[in-house]
Amino acid sequence: MTSHQEIRALYVISVAAQLAGVHPQTLRNYERTGLLDPSRTAGGSRRYSDVDLARLRRIQELTDAGLNLEGVKRVLVLEAQLDAAHSEIAHLREELRAAVAEAHRQHRRDLVPVTQSIVVFGTSGPQRGK
Repeated sequence: MTSHQEIRALYVISVAAQLAGVHPQTLRNYERTGLLDPSRTAGGSRRYSDVDLARLRRIQELTDAGLNLEGVKRVLVLEAQLDAAHSEIAHLREELRAAVAEAHRQHRRDLVPVTQSIVVFGTSGPQRGK
């Protein structure tokens, strides 16, 4: 989970661009293509958060690896889907653990103590052994 500080939009476009090592126009282009979605002030100025900068670094990694912006967009969507699937699997595993634990508790409640005596079956019918 991200912390409050990571999602606070702190950086103006020039600072975000400098921190990422790109031109501010690159950030505008990434926003136009839907790769970035910075917050906006009441006056309409862009503000970038640490989460935005981490996403920007991932975009840079993918473009440096040779992907075009459409490829980057697809990879980011797939990564988000994979993260969601991992979260769902973790949640389902926890639900499964809880269900198994409850089944074990219920099973223990349903057990009936067995007496120590032995029943012997013979020709004259059941008899209690000693």
